[in-house]
Amino acid sequence: MDLNALTLLVEIIDSGNLSQAARKLKMTRANVSYHLNQLEKSLGVQLVQRTTRRMEPTEVGLRLYEHGRNIRNELAAAQETITSLGEELQGRVGISVPSGYGQIVVSDWLIEFKRLYPGIVLDVLFENRADNLRDEVDIAIRVIQEPPLSVVARSLGNVRYVACASLAYAAAHGLPRTLLELRNTPLITAGVMGRQLRLSAYQGLERQEVTLEPTLISEHFPFLRQGIMAGLGVGLVPDYVVQDAITNGEVLTTLQEYRLSIFGTHLYLLYLPNRHQTKAVRTCIDFLLDKARSREALQ
Repeated sequence: MDLNALTLLVEIIDSGNLSQAARKLKMTRANVSYHLNQLEKSLGVQLVQRTTRRMEPTEVGLRLYEHGRNIRNELAAAQETITSLGEELQGRVGISVPSGYGQIVVSDWLIEFKRLYPGIVLDVLFENRADNLRDEVDIAIRVIQEPPLSVVARSLGNVRYVACASLAYAAAHGLPRTLLELRNTPLITAGVMGRQLRLSAYQGLERQEVTLEPTLISEHFPFLRQGIMAGLGVGLVPDYVVQDAITNGEVLTTLQEYRLSIFGTHLYLLYLPNRHQTKAVRTCIDFLLDKARSREALQ
């Protein structure tokens, strides 16, 4: 069997359609279709099922795809080994991080990683979009309840939300002592769909939910921190946004008996199981996991 034809099949199934595969392979769509038809004809079996929107592998196609993917990954690893002999670690790593956690926590980690491995090109996206892993993204960090089954998910620890306010706000207005009191409180928090916010609050196995209407909303967490420090209201933010101000007494917390959640309570590092990982990507994954473990141990 021709190795190029096997590679073509892998790209078609990974892409999901002929047009996307053609762009990756730098071929015309007609040429990709022709070579796929020739491969199926030579084997005497159908490898993919064509629909108007996607191409799904048949059972035989899926088995052949798995062999082809493994061969492609081994070839890429062999090539990387040859080209990196005697050289510093090189390559490109595409990372997608949440805007808040990325700005306040991960950015310092990535600066340290870049100092350790100057030969690696870091391409960092600060975003909160749901489709985490695209061609240019090798690693995605996300706050979610349950990771998709289609990806490998490595735990980075829990996300701890706090209800908090500055000393000045607390002195002038007091702090809410119940979840219902939050409804009459000016709230500062991250972007939500529409104006209403659904806050989940846990006590042991018991879960309560309250619908709130924030008055200051942004995905830019340093701005949210500024609003809290300026006494504009009560913040509902992850603890890392104001941890230093809580420690030195500039910010007070309330509702500590609850475990609060807005978007999720867990942080994951995600990557695709069927994509070849370069040594640069593997090194970055290990580095980020180690940093997260160290941070979690201190909390």
